[in-house]
Amino acid sequence: MPVVAAGVSAAASGHDERVLDLRLPDGTRQRVLFWVPPGAKGTIIMLPGGSGQIGLEPDGRLRHGTNFVVRTRALWVAQGYGVLIPDAIDGASLRGVRSSPRYAAIVNALIGFVRAHGAGAVFLLGTSQGSIAAMNGAAHAPAGRVAGVILTESVSVMGGSHETVFSADPRLVRSPALIVANRDDRCAVAPPDAAPRIAAALTGSRDVRVLMVSGGLTRAARNCDSLTPHGYDGIEAQTVDAISRWMDAHR
Repeated sequence: MPVVAAGVSAAASGHDERVLDLRLPDGTRQRVLFWVPPGAKGTIIMLPGGSGQIGLEPDGRLRHGTNFVVRTRALWVAQGYGVLIPDAIDGASLRGVRSSPRYAAIVNALIGFVRAHGAGAVFLLGTSQGSIAAMNGAAHAPAGRVAGVILTESVSVMGGSHETVFSADPRLVRSPALIVANRDDRCAVAPPDAAPRIAAALTGSRDVRVLMVSGGLTRAARNCDSLTPHGYDGIEAQTVDAISRWMDAHR
């Protein structure tokens, strides 16, 4: 059963963003923000961190828009890539469920939608807790459906969500993989020195690279918040540029 758009509205930003309520094969309704520029080189499924709740309203307003993958979407479009950003289903937290078979099926339904309605190659990009979802989706995607998976500031130490990227079957990932880590990230569950260990766990992929960055501002009290080096605050443009160059080479 294909994924279909059950509702469509124009986003309030004035860009060519659309808010879609997708009906997934299991009957679940998934709200997404979808923005594909003309002549896009590819489309990225962007999986937010934290609880996954971005508070996407039908008119495109966002109640929680500071997450790295949300606040940088215009930068990705400027690089020539479309983006699809899912909200948490029914507003329920995704903590603890991103490594589950059900969430792998949801990600793969989104892959199917993007392949039908997006442009170019499909990439998965997750940040922090969202990297668990990206790893899980890539691990269980049918061969050839994902051009690459990008894991940024990945949760690799067990914390309150009781899952890490190692819980999401990294050995089953066959697509090229990029692990991005900020040397200045002080988030206890996403230590930058774990990047090589994440890369080593991707035994099924023949194309794995670690990209280290550094810098960033700290405008939040907690080290795992988005407006810190954990979320590339202040170094968004150079981080997006470096990841885009990797995608350009793999599309």
